[in-house]
Amino acid sequence: MLEPLKHECGVALVRLLKPLSYYKEKYGTYLYGLNKLMLLMEKQHNRGQEGAGLSCVKIHAQPAEEFIYRERALGTGAIQEIFGKVQKTIMQCPYEDKDAQWVEQHLPFVGEVYMGHLRYSTTDKKGLSYVHPFLRRSNWRSQNLLLCGNFTMTNVQEIFDYVVAQGQHPRYMADTFVILEQLGSALDAENYRLSNKFREEGHTGLLNDLIEDNLDIAGMLRREAPIWDGGYVMCGQTGSGDMFAVRDPKGIRPAYYYRNDEIVVVASERPVIQTAMNIPVEDVYELSPGESIIIKKNGEVNFEKILEPLDNQACSFERIYFSRGSDRDIYNERKMLGKQLTESILKSVDYDIEHTVFSFIPNTSEVAYYGMVQGMTDYLISQKIRQITSGRNKLSEEELYRILSRHVRTEKVAIKDIKLRTFISETNTRNDLAAHVYDITYGTITPYVDNLVVIDDSIVRGTTLKQSILKILSRLHPRKIVIVSSSPQVKYPDFYGIDMSNMDEFIAFRATVELLKEAGIDNILDEVYAKSIAQRHLPKEQIVNYVKEVYAPFTMEDISRKISQMLSDDVECPVEIVYQSLEGMHKAIPNHPGDWYFSGDYPTAGGNRLVNEAYIRYYEKHVLPSKK
Repeated sequence: MLEPLKHECGVALVRLLKPLSYYKEKYGTYLYGLNKLMLLMEKQHNRGQEGAGLSCVKIHAQPAEEFIYRERALGTGAIQEIFGKVQKTIMQCPYEDKDAQWVEQHLPFVGEVYMGHLRYSTTDKKGLSYVHPFLRRSNWRSQNLLLCGNFTMTNVQEIFDYVVAQGQHPRYMADTFVILEQLGSALDAENYRLSNKFREEGHTGLLNDLIEDNLDIAGMLRREAPIWDGGYVMCGQTGSGDMFAVRDPKGIRPAYYYRNDEIVVVASERPVIQTAMNIPVEDVYELSPGESIIIKKNGEVNFEKILEPLDNQACSFERIYFSRGSDRDIYNERKMLGKQLTESILKSVDYDIEHTVFSFIPNTSEVAYYGMVQGMTDYLISQKIRQITSGRNKLSEEELYRILSRHVRTEKVAIKDIKLRTFISETNTRNDLAAHVYDITYGTITPYVDNLVVIDDSIVRGTTLKQSILKILSRLHPRKIVIVSSSPQVKYPDFYGIDMSNMDEFIAFRATVELLKEAGIDNILDEVYAKSIAQRHLPKEQIVNYVKEVYAPFTMEDISRKISQMLSDDVECPVEIVYQSLEGMHKAIPNHPGDWYFSGDYPTAGGNRLVNEAYIRYYEKHVLPSKK
């Protein structure tokens, strides 16, 4: 994607199931768990460039000994920073000649229960206080709660009101803060319930061990999770050593796990676990929608149904762009996305494959490019077979050579050079300098003869295309430029973990507004606004996505043509934008049907409320002032 989107966060959980002495004897280090956590986080660095954090719980800590350790940092180098600080802390306590009991007592960040998080903010809330894991402290070990997750809730206000109605006074409205207080209060209640239960049964004295051994994490989640509306993988640790991860009932956000008799790990991506644990794909499992993996203080691993699974709405953008392409299935899906576009591309170049050069930009679209080239190769093979078998007489060697030598022409036509610093430039100059972020490979096409087809994984805003890419590519003087998007047109905001929340961000929406004006039916904008305002105060379950009516008068092809015009008005050669169809996307990615950013079919009721608000904001900022 030429304009990278910030998106879903990443989680990493590690639970050691053996005594620390076991790992020292087998792997030569007490830091086995910490090393695995670092590897899981490093391999998911693509999921968080704004901050990172980790936490460790020591299960066998005694009173007057610290049992929770946490480190967090901001910035693109946050992973290295937090592990650097942890390493420095550990190195201050020489431990190589010490036994496991000493390590358990004295060595910071060396324990059995680990949790890591990588953050990409999808709001404007910044700062270290917003970096996970969050911590709710208590002097009762089993009432401490650490929380992190890959989630965005669409009904924060509703959860906030629920928490306040219980008597709490949250200091912040942000979803993580509110859910920390919600689950923290539930954990308190679970502790009080067990304390009263055991006292009524006649137990006396310290009840800590009894309470810690009997915490009903699954029951707590079943009571609290039904109010959550959003896509989430929620992860937590108690100070007494229980750990959990729970996935939303529609499977919007991903979670994978691996377990053996030594360790349990959970992460947001499958190949990350494969690499960290050096295991085949068959040994990594996906957490089911609505399911939780719960690892008790004693190491017992349970899988509990927290919420009834609903219709599968696993995020397709996760497969198209966000997740690492090293996953076996994602790699094949991305190739298929490119291959699905074969016919549309051929039409755009009038089936003149001999005078067409194929390429890709940026690097994230490389796998889809391989699929596109395979589709073109298959087409060319079919043409060769038809030419050879249709000949009435025996073909000469020269004719055979001419037919067989036809090939798909592929080149690396654009290279990302440097990120130019344009902060002292005026706006026009800045745009001109931005056009030099990418460089071209001269001589890769025949000027004014060859078409140039370049594939991208998604075209969302179109800004970089207009200001940079098309201008650069046009310097090669192609007969025609075809920009291909391996994903469909992004028409609607996402509220489940991607930073797409404003209607006017999308080139597809801006193009549609222009089409409405040209057709003299821009009154539809007013009607959609009126309908949106009218339902503003309804319960979220009753709200309808009327924004769909903005797009209704036009086909995908209509909108694509307008996008092409808007992005290429100052480019000399013809430009065509070709998008993946919604049907083609689903065919390529059959098991991840969540497509609300393309279709407007939001997976939860909260999405309809938020798209309603997004349209109202757009109208009042861009349309209403012109009517006054």
